[in-house]
Amino acid sequence: MFKKLQDTVALVTGASSGIGEATARRLAAQGATVALVARRRDRLENLASELKNLGGEVLVIETDITDKKQAEHAVQQVIHKYGRLDTVINNAGLMLIGGVAETPSIEWERMISVNINGLLYISHAALPYLIQSALTSERKVTDLINISSVSGRKPSAGQAVYSLTKSGVAAFTEALRQETAGLNVRVAVLEPGAVGTELGNHLSDDVRKQLSNVLSNIEVLEAEDIAETIEFIVTRPRRVAVNEILVRPTDQAM
Repeated sequence: MFKKLQDTVALVTGASSGIGEATARRLAAQGATVALVARRRDRLENLASELKNLGGEVLVIETDITDKKQAEHAVQQVIHKYGRLDTVINNAGLMLIGGVAETPSIEWERMISVNINGLLYISHAALPYLIQSALTSERKVTDLINISSVSGRKPSAGQAVYSLTKSGVAAFTEALRQETAGLNVRVAVLEPGAVGTELGNHLSDDVRKQLSNVLSNIEVLEAEDIAETIEFIVTRPRRVAVNEILVRPTDQAM
C-alpha cells in the first residue's frame, strides 16, 4: 500500500503524551521514520515499542529542549542516523495560567523556556536540514509545524503570559514562512482550542478546578483530532502549503 510519507524522517517534540504521541502514530502510519523527543524516556520507549511492532522505524531521544545544546544534539542524532530530516513538529508546550499579580514569575520563565526557547532551538538546528531535504527528496518539499493555541490568537484574563508565548509562536511562524517560501519548506502554525491532554496537569488544584468548570459544558477535542490535522498538512501535494489552522471544539465560544 502506498504511504504518503514513505522514505521521510520526522522529528516530534513532546512525543511522550497527548498531541505529540498521537502525531507520532499518524506519521508512522504514513510511512515516516519518527524521532520521538521528550524528557520521559519510559513513555518514549513504550511508544517506540508499539510503533516498531507495527513495522515502523523509530528513534528515541531523551532530551530537554530548553537546553540549547541538548536541542541541537537531538537534531544531530537524527541526521547522524538517517542523514536527512523532512518533517519537524514543534509540539512540546507548557501551560501555567493565573493572574499576573499573583503568579510567581518562575512560572513565566518555565513557559518561555519551553514554549519559546525550546521551539526556537529545535527550529534553528533543524532548518538547514529541512532546506537540504527539500532539494534532494523525491517529494521536493519539507514541513515545519509549530503548535500554538487559540490563546495566542484570543488572549484571556488569567492567561496573559501563556497567551504571550503562543502569540509569539504564531508571529515567529509567519515570519519564518516568508523566509522559506522559495525553498519548498512549508511552515505552518496550528492553533488548537481546548484539547483533552496532560497540558493541565501542571496547574494548581484551584486553577484546574476553575478550568474544569469553564469547560464543563464543552466536548473538548482529542489529541487524535490535532494529529489528524497535522497529517493533513504534511501530506498535501508539494504545490499546497497550509499555513495556519485554528481548530476549536464545536462548543467552544472563546
